[in-house]
Amino acid sequence: MTTEFAADGPPPSGTADNGPPARGFAGLFDAITANVSQVLHGKTETIELALMCLLAEGHLLVEDVPGVGKTSLAKALAASIDCSWKRVQFTPDLLPTDLVGVSVYQRSTESFRFEPGPLFANIVLADEINRASPKTQSALLEAMEERQITADGVSRPLEPPFMVIATQNPIDQEGTYRLPESQLDRFLLRIAIGYPSREAEIQMLDAQGSAAALHRLDPVVSSAEIRGMITAVRSVHVAGALKSYLVDIAEASRRHPAIELGLSPRATLQLAAGSRAHAAARGRNYATPDDVKSIAVATLGHRIMIRSDSGAQLSPADAIAEVFDAVPVPVPR
Repeated sequence: MTTEFAADGPPPSGTADNGPPARGFAGLFDAITANVSQVLHGKTETIELALMCLLAEGHLLVEDVPGVGKTSLAKALAASIDCSWKRVQFTPDLLPTDLVGVSVYQRSTESFRFEPGPLFANIVLADEINRASPKTQSALLEAMEERQITADGVSRPLEPPFMVIATQNPIDQEGTYRLPESQLDRFLLRIAIGYPSREAEIQMLDAQGSAAALHRLDPVVSSAEIRGMITAVRSVHVAGALKSYLVDIAEASRRHPAIELGLSPRATLQLAAGSRAHAAARGRNYATPDDVKSIAVATLGHRIMIRSDSGAQLSPADAIAEVFDAVPVPVPR
């Protein structure tokens, strides 16, 4: 199969709704990455993935051991953008109305007034999401998928950009609830931060921890500039052959003997969206198979279910690698 991946036109720019900003896409992307790097030292790739997730209009699940900077990453990303953000500490007694909002009766007018909850923010940090009950977790589903919230029979749209950044500790068992597949499938990326390098940990000590660095952060981009970057990502060209490649990957995952639950159509859509964001971050206005492969594990690892009787205890990353090995890569002309 041969195809031409490149698209006509200039590279993605930061054109916003009210005209072009002073900086282009690359300048805005680098400014946010550098700003967050003041808090999360030595984790440029992780920061870029989180930012790509925002620009692809997706949601991010950060899963790692305690103390490596999951919450700091979310806070620093939110602090780097001039937009509204809320943090919700998920606990077993958290109610759906604590997220969505509640109607309050006004005696003076003899009517109800809706008090919006923290989901009506541009960036929502759902800290330790797996500590809330499934009923409360399900309150996020409509907001994450349809970018609206229905309360008292009224649907209220969420202002763009809208992103949920959820954190959870994979080793905790006591007092936690496993995220269902329907909710995992709504996260565009699942990433781990990992332990810092020796040099990065020394930098953290010099900076007296992430809390002090967070207080010094100022927004480096406006919400209008972020909306412009999102528009630029949407315009990244995906060739017909690359679309076929994405569908072939999804079909191969459904046929893999060790995979019980293959990729859903939503997974295919989000893999395409993530590939567009990765291409834009690399200065191109067209996506390639390398963009797909670069975000494959982060996009697909939480969407497949390995059979318990697979014998070899195949990891999701290994299963994804086998799926990609089984699908021929389209070659550009």
